[in-house]
Amino acid sequence: METEKMSYRNLGAHCRNAARPEVWSFAVFAPHAKAVSVVGDFNGWMEGRNALNRDEGGIWRGNIDGIRKGELYKFAIMASNGEVLLKADPYAFRSELRPGTASVLHDIPKYDWMDQAYMAQKHESAPYAKAMNIYEVHLLSWRQHTDIREECRELVNYAKEMGYTHIELLPIMEYPLDDSWGYQVTGYFSVSARLGDPENLMYLIDFAHRSGLGVLLDWVPAHFTKDAHGLRQFDGEPLFESVDPLRAEMPQWGTLLFDYERREVREFLIQNALYYLKEFHVDGLRVDAVSCMLYHDFCKSRWRPNRFGGRENLEAIEFIKELNTIVHRDCPGSLIIAEESSSYPKVTEPVCLGGLGFDFKWNMGFMNDTLSYFEEDSYFRGYHHDKLTFPMVYAFSEKYILPFSHDEVVCGKRSLIGRMHGSYEQQFEQLRLLLCYQMACPGKKLNFMGNEFGQFIEWDFHRPLDWFLLDYPAHKAMQDFTKALNHVYLNTAALHRENEGWKGFTWLKVDDSENSVIAFMRKNAGSRLVAVFNFTPKKFKEYRIGLGEIFSRPIHLKCIFSTHYGRQDRIRSKKVRKGERYFETALYGYEGSLYIVEK
Repeated sequence: METEKMSYRNLGAHCRNAARPEVWSFAVFAPHAKAVSVVGDFNGWMEGRNALNRDEGGIWRGNIDGIRKGELYKFAIMASNGEVLLKADPYAFRSELRPGTASVLHDIPKYDWMDQAYMAQKHESAPYAKAMNIYEVHLLSWRQHTDIREECRELVNYAKEMGYTHIELLPIMEYPLDDSWGYQVTGYFSVSARLGDPENLMYLIDFAHRSGLGVLLDWVPAHFTKDAHGLRQFDGEPLFESVDPLRAEMPQWGTLLFDYERREVREFLIQNALYYLKEFHVDGLRVDAVSCMLYHDFCKSRWRPNRFGGRENLEAIEFIKELNTIVHRDCPGSLIIAEESSSYPKVTEPVCLGGLGFDFKWNMGFMNDTLSYFEEDSYFRGYHHDKLTFPMVYAFSEKYILPFSHDEVVCGKRSLIGRMHGSYEQQFEQLRLLLCYQMACPGKKLNFMGNEFGQFIEWDFHRPLDWFLLDYPAHKAMQDFTKALNHVYLNTAALHRENEGWKGFTWLKVDDSENSVIAFMRKNAGSRLVAVFNFTPKKFKEYRIGLGEIFSRPIHLKCIFSTHYGRQDRIRSKKVRKGERYFETALYGYEGSLYIVEK
């Protein structure tokens, strides 16, 4: 069938004539159905009263007069065996609040946008050379205001003040189970009714853009739920999933995988991405579970290989390339980010050069190794020094984001600060060290809400963050520290202009496992920054660090940030004479320091 007929502008429910708001057109793709009708409050949910007509492409269409925006509806689909299925509209722009499962009459959301200047600048952006510091948020548990727009305003103002560049929202598409956090979707085109009108999301994005912040959405094109009203066996037979159970089932999550062999499925997902990027002005999508898409055997004991006998999902790979090609063509400046945990090559290489075409990839190796290292008692860290150095082996193999995300502070993993050994004070010292280390390493940054002020308990989506902790000096100081660190990152080119790759990074101290000290230099466009880290409570009166090169004239190393002193305390400066290639400095316990090289 013609793929343009699969557009969100053609399928679903639409009011085509503004002068006649009581007339709505309906269209649904159900090629295996014997009959389809629309049921809802307006006809007593009686099957057959408002029947649709089938075209030769398997789309059922029809108009209904005398209904209004906001009414509930579903499609009554008669399967080939005569069974009638009540299905929510896959292209519905609004859904009923759980536990309800109906679609809600609502055309493509409209909004009076005021972010024209931001959008024009975004279209010409070069993200790899710019700062990117992402604040990952579950909007419904950030503060839990009763007024969602007040929550949006407060979130944007907070993120801006704290020095973040982007807000990333956990999935906001409609989902039935709160405990899934939105990662098991039923309504891909519906902003969750938990957020009220879909225009509320537009309000958040517009307000963020006018404040200079980008907004990213988590997006789940790998799998979907088995709920009866959802996509599973939509017209009585597998339509969005494969007919082969080994290809369709995702046993670890109890969900179904999309069948990328079907042109209609690929078009559904591509249109969904374009819907949020175009209609909602979203700055990018973080694609969840990419490894699940790339491999047939991902988290499976029984699986069916591809036509060449391999484990790669060839159709999913082609879908990803097509998605990224179309997005970058039709939505310039938009970012597509992969949450991908394998060693699949060229994830962030352009499609034209043989890659998958993503803009960035989460560096799961860095995250796992770094957090595993920090969980060690400092006495034993010397035996695990490679967890600091090994991630640098592949640091420039992809365009990376370094994530400490929501997945790392749930399900018994403990909060970031809760992973640290030692006294109450030492836990804060090490959290400061962790965040400073993340900020100094090559790669863009991401932290989940609550990391910035040291929330001790794991994230619980039922309740807001423990903002009352800011009444305690240690937590308020932690928040102030994060804010200062974020702004140092924003204002220091050597920390975020990473387009020079290995030319922009030099190890200065890599093998001191005995003392658990490392040092490296970040370079860009003539600017240099030296980062020094001591990962134990041991103090050094004078610690010598080589600079890796001989300077032809005297230089000063100005300490612009230190986890030990903080931003407001005294600033240290070191002089290096002409011809010298090292400097000596005192190191305090659990200290990370950043020095700018001034000639």
